[in-house]
Formats: sequence, C-alpha cells, structure tokens
Amino acid sequence: MNTASMSSSQPQPQEPIRTLVTGASGFTGRYLVEKLLGRGHTVIETVGSRDAQETPTRLRLDITSPDACRRVIEIARPDYIVHLAAISFVGHNDPLDFYRVNVIGTLNLLEACAAVGHTPRKLLIASSANVYGNVTSSAIDESFPVTPVNHYAASKAAMETMVRTWFDRLPILIARPFNYTGRGQTANFLVPKIVGHFARRESQIELGNIDVARDFSDVRYVAGAYEALLASEAVSDTLNVCTGQPYTLREVLRQAAELTQHELEIKVNPAFVRQTDVKILVGSPAKLRAMVPGVEAIPFTETLRWMLAA
Repeated sequence: MNTASMSSSQPQPQEPIRTLVTGASGFTGRYLVEKLLGRGHTVIETVGSRDAQETPTRLRLDITSPDACRRVIEIARPDYIVHLAAISFVGHNDPLDFYRVNVIGTLNLLEACAAVGHTPRKLLIASSANVYGNVTSSAIDESFPVTPVNHYAASKAAMETMVRTWFDRLPILIARPFNYTGRGQTANFLVPKIVGHFARRESQIELGNIDVARDFSDVRYVAGAYEALLASEAVSDTLNVCTGQPYTLREVLRQAAELTQHELEIKVNPAFVRQTDVKILVGSPAKLRAMVPGVEAIPFTETLRWMLAA
C-alpha cells in the first residue's frame, strides 16, 4: 500500500481560531476571554496600559491611535474581533472622552483592518441599549428609534451610525446589551454598590431614584451570547442582548435583603438623581433567541446570590 496516499488521507490538524478582544481586561472582557478559551480559541487580548508587558497573546493598544490599531491588526491577523474597549460609565467626567474612545476608537479599528488588508470572519462590536433613550415600552426591540439622552448614549449611537457605513466592507455585528452585572463590576455601578452594602452589613445606603427599572442580565449570560453570536450566521445586523425581565432598584434591594436577612435604611440623595436618567429600559430578546437559541438567561436572584457569595 502506498504510504504517501495513506498519510494524505488522514485529517489535518486545524489551526486554532484566533480571536482579538479589545478591552479584554475590563469587566465583560474577563468573562468573555474565559468563555472563548473554554471553546478552544487562541485569544489575543489588548490592554490600554503603556507599561503592560507584551506577549504573543497580549498586546498594548491605545484605541484612539490609528497607528496603534494598524500595528495590532497587522500582528494579530485575527479570525474574529470582539470590540469591547469603551468608556462605559455614564457619569464619566469628560464628555469628549466618550466620543474619542467610543466613536473615533471604533473607526480606527475598522480602518486598521482596511489599511492592512485583513478581513476577519466577523467583528462583534458592543454598543449599548442606552441608545434607545427614554422609551415607554415593556419590550424594546431593534426597530425602535435611537433617541439618546446623555453623552455615553449619544457616543454609542454615533458609533453605530458610523459602523453601518462599513457593513458592505466588513462582516460586522452590533450588539446592544441592556444593563448587566456580576462579580468584578466596579462599585460605581448600582448593583455592585447595593451588593457591597449588604455584604458588609452596613446600616444604610444612599441612592438616587430607586424606582427606575432595568433589564438586568448576568455578565456570564452576556459573555455566552457574544461567544455564540461569533459562531452564528448573523452579520450586518444589530441585536439586543437582554432578558426581557425588568427589575426596579427597589426590587433589587428587597431581593438582596431576603438573601442576606439584613435590612438597610435607604436614603435618597438628590445629588444622585440624574435628570437624564432613563426611567425604564426593558428589551425584547426575541431576535437574539432566534439567532442563538442555546444561550439561556440566568435568573437575577441567582446573579445576586453569586455576587453576595464573592
């Protein structure tokens, strides 16, 4: 028997999937990287610190620098790109930063792909459900108009508009996550602040409007949705990432009290009440579920229990 023909018929080992994740060391990035590694991806993380040590899978990136973006795309030549790097805290003190990072930074990344002649299989770009603004609806779907009411939301809306002009040049998918939380989210976000107060069994907490309602997801669910969307057929589209289940902060406080058997005195601080606060933000996950039916939401009580046990 011809040994040459035998060897040629044997399956060849597949090259590992290379996935570039910007903002990999951020809250969402850490969970997504873990999820991708578990799926066998070789993950190339980008980090913003100039002092960070570079490795074959960890590259420095100032997203606001076109040259830096071109360098990273040239080195990585990734199969997939997940763009998470952004300024995401609504109360950030420099409005211009939202546009420098969230809009121009994203444009730099897309232009870098074009400049070095690299077309990945898919780019997943994280936007935000904040783009919908103050909408009175029990289920906001992707057809709702974009009406941002603060700089963070406006920067994400502008970013989306810019990105759509690239749909005919690159295989892009825009994800609009609604509010989500989990272990490792900083305490300037509301749910970690509430969890921290209950975990420390403090006597009182100062909050703004506790009757605003949000569609809170678990960060592990969001990371799972992003990973599944990479492998899906979805492209040149925009998708909500949400559960469809709203909770007011008052309900979050009640659930945390039940889980810890601890009561907090709630003080409303007028300084924490933002006039541009969206009163209710609840999404329709119908399109997401149709695209990636295997990704199941995590009940919010379980998210709180997990965070309190940290």
